[in-house]
Amino acid sequence: MRQFTVFVKKEFLHIFRDARTILILLLMPVIQIVLFGFALTNEVKNVNVAIVRAEDQPFTGRAVNRLSSSGYFKIYGEYSNFYTAWNHMQRGEVSLIVSFMNGEANLTVDGSDPNMASSIIQHAKAILAREISENQIDNNLQSTLTTERVVPRVELLYNPQLKSAYNFVPGVMGLILMLICSMMTSISVVRERETGTMEVLLVSPVRPVYIILAKTVPYFVISMINLATILLLSVFLLGVPVTGSLFWLIFTALIFIFVSLSMGLLISSLASTQVAAMLISGLVFMMPVILLSGMIYPISNMPGILRFISEFIPAKWFISAVRKLMIQGLPIGFVMKEIGILLTMATFFVAVSLRAFKNRLE
Repeated sequence: MRQFTVFVKKEFLHIFRDARTILILLLMPVIQIVLFGFALTNEVKNVNVAIVRAEDQPFTGRAVNRLSSSGYFKIYGEYSNFYTAWNHMQRGEVSLIVSFMNGEANLTVDGSDPNMASSIIQHAKAILAREISENQIDNNLQSTLTTERVVPRVELLYNPQLKSAYNFVPGVMGLILMLICSMMTSISVVRERETGTMEVLLVSPVRPVYIILAKTVPYFVISMINLATILLLSVFLLGVPVTGSLFWLIFTALIFIFVSLSMGLLISSLASTQVAAMLISGLVFMMPVILLSGMIYPISNMPGILRFISEFIPAKWFISAVRKLMIQGLPIGFVMKEIGILLTMATFFVAVSLRAFKNRLE
């Protein structure tokens, strides 16, 4: 045990001597959380709106005030004819035109970005529907402004403000943990083999398995520090609460870290150079995490073959579990499937990677 501790200490010292690497490992979660939380957002916010109304009516004035005070829309200007507002949309100055003419409310949206256009329509319709339902207006006007007699009451669970950070935080957490555990672990082991120092380590009294485990311990500790950083930034900077059990959230993250570490060992057994290890971890593991884990794009919208491939991506199950525990606040019973799959993957990858690594050493 003392020899194992010495190897772990040696690996920590090796990492801390490389200031650039440790700086990247510790600052990367902060940078990615800020980028995904603030820069990469699909929220409707401060959308320029052109108002067209031929005559001033009490309802239209209240509707315009509700639009401008919602925080989603910003009134760019009010016009008496549609074509003036249309010219502003063609120049890219407004994204939404709300026309109150002949007792009707018409919405014209710039559809060059379909996802944003859909969100704009939903928010604008909801605001106008609330104005109609909360104010006593003339029945004839109400019948012309709404095609239905009953105005639906919509309630958004878990994320009523539609903050994109609620969607990106679980994905960024999975991306960072896998990046640090798999990529850095594989590079660390391959670097020893590439420089010829692995043979020196193997002639020591410590068994090869303990040498490999000693090299993974520092990255496990760094991953836990990054996990704490992500959670703190998510709660206090982005306002994403941990509504479920913090204990089970950390427990699930530990399992995912084990899966990622074992994948890093598997990469180290396949690659002979650091460049090859980076390419394998970047192209074979990182891209599927971003594209096929549900981090950005819904898996349900993908073709059948891609949905099938996503079943074998650990990050998919981790992100699903984090969303249930952190965002939805569900009890542990609702994530037993995800935890079971991650445990199975961890056992499989550890067995395969250690066996492959042992054969590679021989």
